[in-house]
Amino acid sequence: MDIVHRIETWGDGHHPRFFDAVRIALGIFLMMKGIAFMQNISDLQYIMENQADISLPPAILIAVVYYAAFIHMAGGTLIALGIFTRLSCVLQLPVVFGAVFFVNLLLSPVNTELWASIVCLALLIVFMIIGSGKASLENFFKTIRN
Repeated sequence: MDIVHRIETWGDGHHPRFFDAVRIALGIFLMMKGIAFMQNISDLQYIMENQADISLPPAILIAVVYYAAFIHMAGGTLIALGIFTRLSCVLQLPVVFGAVFFVNLLLSPVNTELWASIVCLALLIVFMIIGSGKASLENFFKTIRN
């Protein structure tokens, strides 16, 4: 637990101001991706159920789609607001990792969203380390408490 506390302390002390705008943009992007998933849920289910390469039952694949949509909407909102940023980033990592290495590279190799998934993955790792920053509700609540 000491290592986690040291990483949090280091991240809180080394947080450039412009990263707050990047964090908010990342949160809004993820939230919009979750909304897009929910709007196209039937198309995503059809694609995942009819993939010959995937040997998982359709119910598990549908659950993964709903998990990804929920995590993107809820986690994106929390990241944009700056509440539980590190936890939200950790919960987003498996979904975005899967988007980079399974969806974009294996299922549809000619995909224009690969760059967005890679940038999103890199930013999630960065914000998992440095946290939410000064322009966040988490920092606001800290200042009120003290």
